[in-house]
Amino acid sequence: MKIIAIFIFTLLSFLPAAYAQSDAEIKEVIIQQSVQSYPGSCACPYNKDRAGRKCGARSAYSRAGGYSVICYPSDVTDQMVSEFKEASRGVL
Repeated sequence: MKIIAIFIFTLLSFLPAAYAQSDAEIKEVIIQQSVQSYPGSCACPYNKDRAGRKCGARSAYSRAGGYSVICYPSDVTDQMVSEFKEASRGVL
């Protein structure tokens, strides 16, 4: 099941414009890519650790320094959306 999720994520990474038309959808893709790029299980406060507990304050998002994970739509800037659209044009 995990392999299928990785395959779908990889496919979405290569064809982001096909799956993200609105700015809200693009923001969700940017958040997914950011969380997927984090090497641990506690990227965002709403994630769960390997034991099944909510990460909360132990998440990378909640800690100063280290990884800058994008977890919420309010974290995604208009510039990030514009850059995503521009990069998508070059892929398709």
